[in-house]
Amino acid sequence: MKKLLFPFSLFLLLVGCSQQKDQKQYSVDQFYKNNNVSGGSFSADEIKVLFSSNESGIYNLYEVTISDGSQRMVTNSTMESYYAVGYVPGTDKICYSADDNGNEIFHIFLLNEDGTSTDLTPGEKEKAFFGSWSRDKKTMYFVSSKRDPRFFDYYKMKIGEWIPELIYQNNEGIDFAGMSVDENLLALQNSITTSRNQLFLFDRSAKKTTEISDPENPGIYYSSGFTNDGKYFYYITDAGKEFAYLVQYETATGERKTIFETNWDVTNSYLSENEKYRVISINEDGKNTLIVKENSTFKDIEFPPIPDADILNVSISESENKLLLTAGTSRTPGNIYVYNLETKELKKLTETLNPELDPQNLVSAEIIRFKSFDDLEIPAIFYKPAGASKNRKVPALVYVHGGPGDQTRVNYSSLIQCLVNHGYAVLGVNNRGSSGYGKTFFTMDDRNHGDKDLKDCIWGEKWLQAQEYINPDKIGIIGRSYGGYMTMAAMTFAPDEFNVGVNFFGVTNWIRILKSIPPDWESGRKALYAELGDPYSADSVRLFNISPLFHADKVKSPVLVLQGANDPRVLQVESDEIVAAIKKNNVPVEYIIFPDEGHGFVKKENEIKGTELVLTFLDKYLR
Repeated sequence: MKKLLFPFSLFLLLVGCSQQKDQKQYSVDQFYKNNNVSGGSFSADEIKVLFSSNESGIYNLYEVTISDGSQRMVTNSTMESYYAVGYVPGTDKICYSADDNGNEIFHIFLLNEDGTSTDLTPGEKEKAFFGSWSRDKKTMYFVSSKRDPRFFDYYKMKIGEWIPELIYQNNEGIDFAGMSVDENLLALQNSITTSRNQLFLFDRSAKKTTEISDPENPGIYYSSGFTNDGKYFYYITDAGKEFAYLVQYETATGERKTIFETNWDVTNSYLSENEKYRVISINEDGKNTLIVKENSTFKDIEFPPIPDADILNVSISESENKLLLTAGTSRTPGNIYVYNLETKELKKLTETLNPELDPQNLVSAEIIRFKSFDDLEIPAIFYKPAGASKNRKVPALVYVHGGPGDQTRVNYSSLIQCLVNHGYAVLGVNNRGSSGYGKTFFTMDDRNHGDKDLKDCIWGEKWLQAQEYINPDKIGIIGRSYGGYMTMAAMTFAPDEFNVGVNFFGVTNWIRILKSIPPDWESGRKALYAELGDPYSADSVRLFNISPLFHADKVKSPVLVLQGANDPRVLQVESDEIVAAIKKNNVPVEYIIFPDEGHGFVKKENEIKGTELVLTFLDKYLR
């Protein structure tokens, strides 16, 4: 048995969760009456919390008063989603981020007292992302591509004046990754492959660059912040080991010390405002485990349990008296909680689950593992419909995540819960190349996409077929982005395996995709080409061979394709052309384009429409 690493007892109980013999069936609309919340930051007086919610149908800004739980809708956007950045220090003014209908050209806005907004990063093609507030609360830091659309530079703005001042000019794709409080030491990161990078410290006063990564011991190296006095720098690396761990680096001497590691990846760590606490995040078998330690003693902070929780986000207030976290389960969307570290009181601030839904009528995720074609063990997240049995067999779907290197995780999905509620078993396959299971597993699909990773999905199908409660002749495949590619790869390269395919904005022509990546991905281009192949080289032959578009004549089974018109990553032409090619086969293919969405759908009405189409399609061709 693996050691439980989470002292808060927030361990998700995955296996053996009892389900009712029969489920109450809910409509698609009822599932999307849930609310998603994100972000979360304290007001200066720590009386209120600012967050984003899609309660209105798209994301807007909301405030909740901690003492009584009362909420106020701060913005009322009807066209664009607004994502909370936070309160401007020392004021009740608010900053937020927004793009244009999913085009991913995000700007930072200041919400004025009269309800109007000021674009603080107004360049037409400028992408900007908030970094942090200065320790003295007089300055905002951010990254922006306004100077060169290929690279993000690092800027600061004095609060109230809002005039950008360049701190670091990124000329060569060596990205900003952190800065000391005195603005002298910069952490810089250079991507080599998707599993290897370089990490540097640049001393601005001495104009000296020191490499923190070890060329003789390659791996990932990610900045994890400085102490307030700049004496120590922290980074996360998997160098020399299978899983990532946290290291302390003394900036004056170069002395290193591993301060935390476990048998899973450490994904994030930071110190609270005055360094009283250290927060450590761990990716433990498809869910987040978080540890909060007293920094001076490194002892764990006791915390009351939140049943079945997967911790999605955590932050500590400036006073270091309150802890804000977002936690959910596979049966309930994430909610925001605040914990008073002095009084030990835990308070739930939001209620995101539609009250029409009884979580007991939804299905808990179960972590399973199966052997692939070469006996490699493949982890997966499984949802079994209530009432499924040997005498009541159900159809099933293999669900494939995006990426390529993402991970299907144990968290709430309205789409998956809706499918399961309507009688479809769902197996979320974490095929080789998925993150979270060690660096060896992560690199197993490099230059091998559409082959062994696809076989992992096929062997997931075989696992489903072996379950006595699954109808072995009614199994489909579904996925988004890279998962959409895997769906179309299954339809073309293994046309006799799956009965249907559902493709959300999936790649179909790797040569075009890799030639048309967004300009601001330039610093990661060489890493992407190292994993997938260089379309301007002899690699183009292999990329042609693994692109479903050029093999669409092999498609035999019905396909549903969903696409956002403003998608900057997987262009609409990818879906247009595969649909046209499948139609030539006289194979049923259905297609819908959402004109106001990008790479992923965020508007509730579109999610409802898309999910209804998916259910109708599956009921017609799979059930």
